[in-house]
Amino acid sequence: MPPALAPHRPDVIPAGPGTGEKDWPELHLVAAARPNLPKLAALWHALAAAAPFCRPVLVHTGQHHDAAMFHAHLDDLGLPAPEVALGISGGGHAALTGRTMMACEALWQARRPALVVVAGDVDGTLAAALAARKLGIPVAHLEAGLRCGDRDMPEEINRRAVDAIADLLWAPDHATAARLLAEGHAPASVRAVGNSMIDTLTRRLPAARARPLPAGLVPGGYGVVTLHRPANVDQCGALAGLLAAVARAARLLPLAWPLHPRTAGRMAEFGLAMPAGVTVLPPLGYLNFLRLLATARLVATDSGGVQEEAAGLNIPCLTLRPSTERPVTLESGANRLVAAADLPAACETVLAGGWPPARPIPLWDAEVGTRMVAHLAELLAPDNWNPGNWNRAA
Repeated sequence: MPPALAPHRPDVIPAGPGTGEKDWPELHLVAAARPNLPKLAALWHALAAAAPFCRPVLVHTGQHHDAAMFHAHLDDLGLPAPEVALGISGGGHAALTGRTMMACEALWQARRPALVVVAGDVDGTLAAALAARKLGIPVAHLEAGLRCGDRDMPEEINRRAVDAIADLLWAPDHATAARLLAEGHAPASVRAVGNSMIDTLTRRLPAARARPLPAGLVPGGYGVVTLHRPANVDQCGALAGLLAAVARAARLLPLAWPLHPRTAGRMAEFGLAMPAGVTVLPPLGYLNFLRLLATARLVATDSGGVQEEAAGLNIPCLTLRPSTERPVTLESGANRLVAAADLPAACETVLAGGWPPARPIPLWDAEVGTRMVAHLAELLAPDNWNPGNWNRAA
């Protein structure tokens, strides 16, 4: 284990090749839930390809902890097993956040990194960011600046809170970076690096396409459904309405539904049955899901990550939510917000050819990790290592 680092800057910044790994400053990349992994993978692999100036350490808080929801994705993404596993899972928002904060604090008191990188907007992300900043450790937020405007959504609270305390804010597009600047963040702390999900998708797509489709599915001849948001699945009436809409859509084309454990549990609790015409799949690993999505005719989802992946693949995306924190996908034409009752009509529009190809989104490419590493290399240089300056207003 490398030696502990000084409170405000790494002890050693190597001048070039040949410096021992034990002397490199540690960067802790915190993964709490499955969606964090493709985002962090872009940074992990870019750091591995760069001239060494730090040692990345993958930290798993434990929020998603079973094989289907987390560990199966590591091999698919070319990531190692987490070097640190905190094992914190279960409980409500407050309990999970509090226990994760305590575990992160204990870790970083014993093993202080130069920087903590958090991704996305789950409870473990917020907990890690809070714990790090209260110890005076700088925090970088990967996928900063997303806003849907719905303050009843737990993820919206988390992402706003993380952005408020983060030292570095890596935005997925120029408009989101501009929003962060308008909110008062200092220019030195904000950078539009692009969408790391698309970086990972682009690099892993050939491997995904080599995977077989589930039995009975033909490329271009099916749609995909994913639903897991509490607003959609935690109330019997809302979930029943969505299932009725899916049933009508399934009469138009076969549907494949990798069923999230949360949704499966709610369906069992409410006594709701899966509609005819839907192929139910277990939670899929990263490559298998990407294979499924890449040759779908359309996707109906409430997932933010699937919205991004569909845009990257130019697959029509019907988002079953009243708002999205990824408006750039709407502007590109890749994504549309759809009420449950309107899902069958939206499917008919796609099948009738009424959905033009999406416009490419700037910075959504395979160079996002490289941009983040370039930013880190600038800031970790001895002359620039002053986190207080990053957030100083221009």
